[in-house]
Amino acid sequence: MTDINNKYQKLIEKYNVPVPRYTSYPPANYFGTDFSMNDYRQEIIRSNNVNPRTLSFYFHIPYCRRLCHYCGCNAFPMASDEQIKRYVDALHKEIDLVLPLLDKSRPVSQIHYGGGTPTILEASVLKELNDHLLQHFPRIENPEIAIECHPGWIDVKYWEDLCDAGFNRFSLGIQDFNNDVMKCINRKPSLMPVDDIVRLLRGKGAKINMDFLYGLPLQSPESFRETIDKAITIRPDRLVTFSYAHVPWVNKRQLILEKAGLPLPEVKKAMFDVAQDALINGGYVQIGMDHFVQPDDELAVALAEGQMHRNFQGYCTLRTTGQVYAFGVTGISQLTYAYAQNEKDIQQYIEKVEQGTLPTCKGYLLSEQELVTRKTIDMLMCNYQIDWNKLATQAGKTVDELKSILEYDNSKIKELAGDGVIEVSDDRIVMTEEGRMFVRNVATAFDPLMKNNQKSFSKPI
Repeated sequence: MTDINNKYQKLIEKYNVPVPRYTSYPPANYFGTDFSMNDYRQEIIRSNNVNPRTLSFYFHIPYCRRLCHYCGCNAFPMASDEQIKRYVDALHKEIDLVLPLLDKSRPVSQIHYGGGTPTILEASVLKELNDHLLQHFPRIENPEIAIECHPGWIDVKYWEDLCDAGFNRFSLGIQDFNNDVMKCINRKPSLMPVDDIVRLLRGKGAKINMDFLYGLPLQSPESFRETIDKAITIRPDRLVTFSYAHVPWVNKRQLILEKAGLPLPEVKKAMFDVAQDALINGGYVQIGMDHFVQPDDELAVALAEGQMHRNFQGYCTLRTTGQVYAFGVTGISQLTYAYAQNEKDIQQYIEKVEQGTLPTCKGYLLSEQELVTRKTIDMLMCNYQIDWNKLATQAGKTVDELKSILEYDNSKIKELAGDGVIEVSDDRIVMTEEGRMFVRNVATAFDPLMKNNQKSFSKPI
């Protein structure tokens, strides 16, 4: 056991360095202001003629009743009723700016609400936003209409109203069942017993995700195991164990957590290990870095069939994925050939939309090299392996052409293999069990943009 611990410690010391999260490729901090509103307009039109043809819509609701100290998301303090109404009106106006550019024969596969706290809005307001989109397009069978929920503020009636508004997947932001941890991070515990919420939503035919965060002050491997054990008894359809990303240069509130004391990387790694062990022994299937799902879940089936995908909303199946069109402040659209991000200032966002212009502030056009790199990194992040022959077929290239495009560095691959992070054969690269925590580090080996890179990223642990 001591030898195993020493091996992990050496891996942590070497590989726990800042690297991209790769929720997109290229990462968002590569987006530039030379990408204009007109560029986004042209890319929306071009997106109608390429795959995937399915439509995925994202709404960003930025306001929170209480700002959590750990949050690195684009969240803002609660505004007045008048300001929130003006923001919602701007969302409808932005939809009207985008709708004429989209082919109305394309089906909707996914609508997702994030924040901030989307559930600060009345359920009827959320339903109006859904209906504004859905009345114009066909839908795939059982499209995913999902919303991130802060259960600290939601009563029985509101849960029921959300179901009546058409939502069929709920992500409950639990973070931790330990009230001392919740108090430290300034987050309100669930208003209702979580098992009662799950029972209510399941009775309405909905699917349930639970989100947890490890690496916070006052957490220990033992306490986090207790939280995960409790979650397992409740049996959500999906459970996510997010690694707390300490990025105080993005969110200065996180400095408060430094004063409370953050766990060391090896302790944080132990938190993930005990959670992973509990979940797998509890009958869950691990998906990618941090998702665990029931064996009959669509994601588990997709993983077995090699049909996994990722976008800013997380892991999804090829059935439910689509090009993502985002509405709201800071929203990022993910199209086949481009990314476009909306204004980050709420007032500027509202004013641009009220003037009848798309609120694009920056974006990125992908080169052929970057499209191939994105496919490679997506395959690695979704499946913990790169199958060179399969990837070459998908990209319409030979394996040698792929490696040339990726600027394949054999010495770097040998180093990763020598450290026990990956296993290498002629036709594939596979992450080892010990190395999976460092899949982001391995992804950098296939990322030409990371050569001589000076940008800021979070650490994997």
